[in-house]
Amino acid sequence: MTRATLAEVLQPALRDGYAVAGLVCLGWEDARAYVAAAEAEGAPVILQAGPGARAHMPLPVWASMFHALADGASVPVVSHLDHGTRVAECAEAIALGFTSVMFDGSRLPLEENIAQTKAIVEMAHQAGVSCEGEIGFVGYADGAELHGTDSDEAARFAAETGVDAMAVSIGNVHLQTDQVAQIDRDRLARIEAVTDVPLVIHGGSGLPHDLRQDLARTSAICKFNIGTELRMTFGGALRANLATRPDVFDRIAILSAVEEPLTEKAREVIRGLR
Repeated sequence: MTRATLAEVLQPALRDGYAVAGLVCLGWEDARAYVAAAEAEGAPVILQAGPGARAHMPLPVWASMFHALADGASVPVVSHLDHGTRVAECAEAIALGFTSVMFDGSRLPLEENIAQTKAIVEMAHQAGVSCEGEIGFVGYADGAELHGTDSDEAARFAAETGVDAMAVSIGNVHLQTDQVAQIDRDRLARIEAVTDVPLVIHGGSGLPHDLRQDLARTSAICKFNIGTELRMTFGGALRANLATRPDVFDRIAILSAVEEPLTEKAREVIRGLR
């Protein structure tokens, strides 16, 4: 069994100067490819079920799938609820055996975000589960604008909630298809100066690969969430397969053909954070 909590994989990353990939899963093929990639690289991996994935497939199915993959893996695998926005949702994930939950209170007023996050951290820790929170607001490409993380608020948030990891907004944006994001190094330094909690970058696909590696090695950022970059690989591989094999109609044959390209892309992502 190689199920691991978020704290168990991020604390060594913080100590030794690397980061762990939080890979956004939408189905069996990509989750299996990501574990295969982590095993090939000899690195831990965080399998993430976000809101879109949970709308498509019930949380108990995600739990069973993640745990089956973790139990058969040779590297640590974290099963992570990404962007939980309700206490009940986080509680369900904990009850199902997820080893990590993220409560996203970033749209709430500061006091309410702290209070709700603290309650979920306490619930998670009682069950031996890690909890990630978010302070500031990470925006969305062609959507809601970001609100940069204030270092004083980050210090309060980390100290009062007891989170195991803290997602910050320092120029990163969700759902970017081009790697053009610019990181506010001064803001990052101010945050690092007031807390020793491992930091998380959401919207990691929008950062150039060399920037991700530099941040992994030289900063307190220990987790990069990667989704869009991998979905683009999935879509490209699927289209290419259908174009070259127009007579194939079996979904297993069609979807299995995307696993090798996904595995290679995930290996590149993982390798680039070390």
